[in-house]
Amino acid sequence: MANFSQYLKDFPILSRSVRGANRLIYLDSGATSQKPNQVIDAESNFYRTVNSAVHRGAHLLAEESSLAYESARENVANFINSQTNEVIFTKSATESLNALAYSFGNSEKGSLFYLQPGDEILVSEMEHHANLIPWQQLAKRTGATLKWIEIDGDGRLDLTSINKLITSKTKIVALTHQSNVLGTINPIKDLAKLSKNVGAIFVLDACQSVPHFQIDVKELGIDFLAFSGHKMLGPTGIGVLWGRGELLKQMAPFLFGGSMIDSVTMTEATWADIPRKFEAGVPNMAQAVGLSAAIDYLNQIGMEQIHEHEIGLTKRLLDGLLHIQGVKIIGPTDLSDRGGVVSFTVDGVHPHDVGQVLDQYGIAVRTGHHCAWPLMRKLNVVGTTRASFHLYNTDADVDKLLESIIEVQKYFKVNK
Repeated sequence: MANFSQYLKDFPILSRSVRGANRLIYLDSGATSQKPNQVIDAESNFYRTVNSAVHRGAHLLAEESSLAYESARENVANFINSQTNEVIFTKSATESLNALAYSFGNSEKGSLFYLQPGDEILVSEMEHHANLIPWQQLAKRTGATLKWIEIDGDGRLDLTSINKLITSKTKIVALTHQSNVLGTINPIKDLAKLSKNVGAIFVLDACQSVPHFQIDVKELGIDFLAFSGHKMLGPTGIGVLWGRGELLKQMAPFLFGGSMIDSVTMTEATWADIPRKFEAGVPNMAQAVGLSAAIDYLNQIGMEQIHEHEIGLTKRLLDGLLHIQGVKIIGPTDLSDRGGVVSFTVDGVHPHDVGQVLDQYGIAVRTGHHCAWPLMRKLNVVGTTRASFHLYNTDADVDKLLESIIEVQKYFKVNK
């Protein structure tokens, strides 16, 4: 396995000392990832050398910026094994999912996406709010019924009654690939096949999977996929909505304005071909170029190697937590179908207090409900402390976290 510590020098923020002389230990990549110099430079160089509105103007800068932007689209498509014109740039995964729900809700009767009373939308209890609330609102707008898959005691989807949940009434199935709280990796290929058998559209929230292991949209058999750039070493302000071409061609636009039209009169408009049909206005050009640079960086290391590295860190953390009395792991404790997100609680200490003490040791973790309130209620916890990995984390980071959790217990006098 590659020596991943060699990549630390590429991330300038990781050279910081925080809270005194503590080395920054960043364990919050599930919220947003840090950026290597290669990404920072790519975005900066776009502004320094070719900055111009894409697909507008006949001058050299417009030509160069358009080429850079469309090359980024092609790079994203190759990364997820799709056709280039199936990749739509948005500002975030949240926008991608909302755009889908909005478009579906505006579909005309007879459309593949049309919903009405009696139709059903299926989600799960482990969804991030961004893959729950849009579907809640769509159900309210259309009269459709929202249903959900519950989780079992191990933090995995309870699929014992899945054939009663995915039925001829099911029109949309929207699930997370990997839970941002539990780390659970869901059996998407099997669930997508069940959905296809009843004619349902399958939407995948891949925010926690695309940055960490290889994704092939064709192999998964899904219809739509959403992810964000900032979680995969890329810039903020750039997201991706992928959809099967034949579906995108049938789908109504969700944003109107320049660039997305074919023709316009004072009373009517017709739409451009995909993907431009869904990209109204001047897009986040430099951010798309930065995302492309992030993909180049990930590909250079190798997604399989990154996944193996993160699984090694996850095993080290899980093993360590299991040996600390008074600490409870929230989510699967085995490595089967599990990613590098680990949530835990410390008996007698609120998660926010855990996070604040860890911060004094230079350790950045996420605390709270993680934009998953229904899941917290199901778990009967007010929140958790969450450590989440990326390629720049090391065994030393894990060991320091484990040592500091014991210090948390000592500080609050709850050690056993």
